[in-house]
Amino acid sequence: MKEQSYLKGAFIISAGGFISKLLGALYRIPLIAFLGGEGMGIYQMVYPLYCILLTVSASGIPTGIARIISSGQCTFAERPAMRLYGAVGLVGSLVMFALSAPLAKLQGEPAVELCCKLLAPSVFFVSVLSVVRGYFQGRGNMFPTAATEVAEQAIKVAFGLILCYIFRGDALRGVAAAVFAVTLSEALSACYAAVLYSRSNRSAVPLYYSPADHYKTILRFTVPLTFTAIAMPLSQLVESIVVVAILRGSSDNATALWGVFSGCAITLVNLPVSLTYGLAAAGVPKISPLAQSGDMAGAKSAAARAMLITLAISLPCATALFAFAPLAADLIFRSLSSSERTLLVALVRVMSINSVTLSLVQTSSACLTSLGKPVYGTVTQWVTSVLRVILSSILVYFTGLSVRGAAISSNISYLVAVLLNLWYIIRVRGVKHEDNLDRIRHKARRFNAVG
Repeated sequence: MKEQSYLKGAFIISAGGFISKLLGALYRIPLIAFLGGEGMGIYQMVYPLYCILLTVSASGIPTGIARIISSGQCTFAERPAMRLYGAVGLVGSLVMFALSAPLAKLQGEPAVELCCKLLAPSVFFVSVLSVVRGYFQGRGNMFPTAATEVAEQAIKVAFGLILCYIFRGDALRGVAAAVFAVTLSEALSACYAAVLYSRSNRSAVPLYYSPADHYKTILRFTVPLTFTAIAMPLSQLVESIVVVAILRGSSDNATALWGVFSGCAITLVNLPVSLTYGLAAAGVPKISPLAQSGDMAGAKSAAARAMLITLAISLPCATALFAFAPLAADLIFRSLSSSERTLLVALVRVMSINSVTLSLVQTSSACLTSLGKPVYGTVTQWVTSVLRVILSSILVYFTGLSVRGAAISSNISYLVAVLLNLWYIIRVRGVKHEDNLDRIRHKARRFNAVG
């Protein structure tokens, strides 16, 4: 397997991520036409719980596994990780199925129950998919990640449109059909990833090794990343409950307002972010070996380079998003009412800066993991997620901003996250000088892993 250069790997994975996000955004055009604003609101209500369970069972795995493999600590880490997170993903699917009814009752939307049950199996499939992506990223090959991301979206779009067309006119069944298409796409993408893995030049497992030690290594990097990633969907779940409840006190279309914010505005804002995802993923196998060897100056230099490239890409994208928000709303979300499109344009313009700050958070968090400090990213994400929920509640309840308050809260939170991560990167110090015995042990581990 030939390792790709940093920029080539970043381009491949960014292109895959952008195509995937673009397909998702274009998918919203017919989806909103079939489901309407209320249907999109229900669709978005299902995702916070799904994202939380997905975070526990899958998020952090690609970056964590990539870091372990690229640093030489365990070049076959994907095998114990597959057993570990396959089991976690299965438990996550069962938990989502069991919590579907309580969540529907809590959110005051009965349709959420069926949607959660149909979406539950995908938690397991994404876990498997994430381990395979981490394996390839750790070996410097970004193509499988890009290919599986595009496959996910293409399958979801194809089956989602067919099923939504069949159930057109019935918003509730249409939402359920769209959710089932997600599960189907994850299942087929996991099968595709398994085929790619079976054809790869996998590392041989040493004759003598301690599985417990490798589980500890895997958990050391994936658990902090899991806690980092879980903060955002958890805050979105709380936000969807609290903010929608507040909106219901002042508006008779609270669900539709939330659908425009979380299902439409955030979709457009996240498009530019997908362009910089590759910089974060491709940077891990380049920065990690430097940090692991004790060359923290070189590792920080590589991290700074990734941050500057991220800024150079995201800033023009944010400017374009602000300028062409009305055009994007008319082209992609033309089925929305005139008042909903006006709100969408206002939300996108307010949150266009998020394309820069969220991209920087994404890259800086990956840099912290590569530098061997994933816990710092965890602290940042939790602090800013709590801040986001509090600010959203205050701005929506005490001002006349309505759902725009949630957009302003998002801006402030991501800016704080960027500043915290940059501060942590600057403060990271090199590892203490290893004695000769430690060096010999480290080299022996790498030799056994390769051999």
